[in-house]
Amino acid sequence: MTKFMDVHRGMVGITAEQFREAHDADVAIQAEEGVTFEQAWADPEDGVVYCLSEAPNAEAVQRIHQRSGHPADEIHPVPLVV
Repeated sequence: MTKFMDVHRGMVGITAEQFREAHDADVAIQAEEGVTFEQAWADPEDGVVYCLSEAPNAEAVQRIHQRSGHPADEIHPVPLVV
């Protein structure tokens, strides 16, 4: 399994409640694609959200996000961690 960092743009003004709901929607179906969402961060002012996950591939991460209604704009593998 590989770690992935994905980026969502255009979420200016996202509230803590909306952010939690979006994350929970991903977590609710993540097992169907073998994905584990580990953590997420949001900057409501800039409208950028980052999600860290572990998954078999980037396509699995994107499928979960698409099904949850918030496809990622970018998905990057993170093969090295310090």
